[in-house]
Amino acid sequence: MSLLASIQSPDGVKRLESKDLPALAEEIRTAILETVSRNGGHLASSLGVVELTIELLRVFSPPADKVVWDVGHQTYAWKLLTGRRDRFGTLRKLDGISGFCRPQESPYDATISGHAGVALSAALGMAVARDLHTRQTAEPPRHVIAVVGDGCMTNGISLEALNGLSDAKTKLIVILNDNEMSISQNVGALSRRLGRMLVDVHYNRIKRAAENAGHRLHMTFLRGLYHRVEQIIKSLFLKNTFFEAFGLRYVGPIDGHDFKALHNALLSASEYDRPVLIHVATQKGMGYPPAERAPSQWHGVGPFNLETGEPRKKLGSKGFSQTFGEEMLKLAEEDRRIVAVTAAMEEGTGLVPFANRFPDRFFDVGICEEHAAVFCSGLAADGFRPVFAVYSTFLQRAVDCVMHDICLANLPVLFCVDRAGVVGADGPTHHGVFDIPMLRCLPNLTILQPCGASELCAMMRWALAHNGPVVIRYPRQAPAETDAADVKPEDIAAGATVVLPLPDGEGPKVWIWALGDHVSVAKETAERLRTSGIRAGVVNARFVKPLSRPLLERCADEVDILATMENGVLSGGFGSAVREALSGKKCRVLSFGWPDEFIPQGTAAELAGRYGLTASQIAETVAKITK
Repeated sequence: MSLLASIQSPDGVKRLESKDLPALAEEIRTAILETVSRNGGHLASSLGVVELTIELLRVFSPPADKVVWDVGHQTYAWKLLTGRRDRFGTLRKLDGISGFCRPQESPYDATISGHAGVALSAALGMAVARDLHTRQTAEPPRHVIAVVGDGCMTNGISLEALNGLSDAKTKLIVILNDNEMSISQNVGALSRRLGRMLVDVHYNRIKRAAENAGHRLHMTFLRGLYHRVEQIIKSLFLKNTFFEAFGLRYVGPIDGHDFKALHNALLSASEYDRPVLIHVATQKGMGYPPAERAPSQWHGVGPFNLETGEPRKKLGSKGFSQTFGEEMLKLAEEDRRIVAVTAAMEEGTGLVPFANRFPDRFFDVGICEEHAAVFCSGLAADGFRPVFAVYSTFLQRAVDCVMHDICLANLPVLFCVDRAGVVGADGPTHHGVFDIPMLRCLPNLTILQPCGASELCAMMRWALAHNGPVVIRYPRQAPAETDAADVKPEDIAAGATVVLPLPDGEGPKVWIWALGDHVSVAKETAERLRTSGIRAGVVNARFVKPLSRPLLERCADEVDILATMENGVLSGGFGSAVREALSGKKCRVLSFGWPDEFIPQGTAAELAGRYGLTASQIAETVAKITK
């Protein structure tokens, strides 16, 4: 039996001898690679924290000890070692285990970990709760550990948590997983030696004994002198004064692939009586050469050939993100006012070519969506035309800023909202189904959705000429091939819609108003209805806000049934807007979209089938009501 197969829980990790740990790490990496090559997933980061994960489970005892991971795309090894090895092959599949931490899935997952920057706040809350619980009961205190990536430390929530930590006066262990630096290049031999000394168990025990002795002898000035000397040395060689200012004792940096160094650091932290930050340097993609050479390209991947690294599925027509990126290049060539902004999603949103061509007009602000929105407001207020490219699920954080800093001032900021709708295997933390209800209520804001590439380009040009804030939302999937090739900006007038030609020229019995990527589904639905003797017409709505009220009311007067289709949640969504607009009409409105619940992971086709949103299912539902 392999080492990994013998481990059914973290207790199995504790029973291993030190000499067995490298072999276990290799087996874990093999298991991750084999599964991700079949299912897709977040690869480079998970490969980088294998040794750290093993040592966390050797030193601490979850679930009594709480380990809070900031973004779960680095937790595949954690899942393998905490009782989910037998189900690991279902990773990111419908009804399988999540690609992120989920307490509903396992008691070893302390929190949900889909969005970055929340681990410190959650861990601090758990640490304070532990202290209160310990004072109220006779139970021994437990450890709380937050594992935070270097990119998360620039997030506003993380900085707010650090500020709160300085006042909370509680014990908390923070592990800074720095996978962007190389120890040999950026740290140096002296700082490595000093880092090993500062995390050494014996050193810290002797230090505490000396401090206690000095306190008993009323020689407290020695403790102050010692800390001052240590602080000077560390600040000279480790540049850690930022964390020390927040009350965190800084230790490290240490090699995140050195079992002994990790063990000593974590053991020392467990014995320390104040907040401590352990700076761990890891290598993304560790153990898989293609991922080591290009870790950013291997952050999130689809299924691939493990031997060659080539994708198993060849890309078809270019997706909305690529179309957006190409159009941004053209627009920026024509207009020097155009500035591109993104929040750590340069590649995902298609802005890499723009960043290379116009580096002075490209800003990646990190995982700071609120700042990005307000930053755009400043650009717009001074005459520029900022375009904020952001995933729908991450724009959620900045809704207040969209309202207060952009819509209230009616500033011309363009939000290009990528991954709008269900996104597949990333599941409920990443489905972009809530943006319409969150934004539709904001005055001055225009919201559009294209059904294809040429509509997206025309909408972008129209939006950049519009004197007010605009949201253009589009899904992850490639544009529909049926998109007209000659859509022009002048065709995109506020509220303008497109009535698709009726095959027989006669008036319909049912109108279907569809949004964006669901126009193609609406067309197939209409065809199925026509084969069953029900004439159905399709309208490409284009606009969520404002609606084309005259056409909508005319359609409602012509039929008894008007259906809406959208890739978004129904509560407060596009269908709700249509129903509100037709509240005085006799026409019945049927809305098809995602229900008022969190949608699980799964392919878009699987989820549509489960929730009755395929063309055949919708046609069957409409036909039953119409007949």
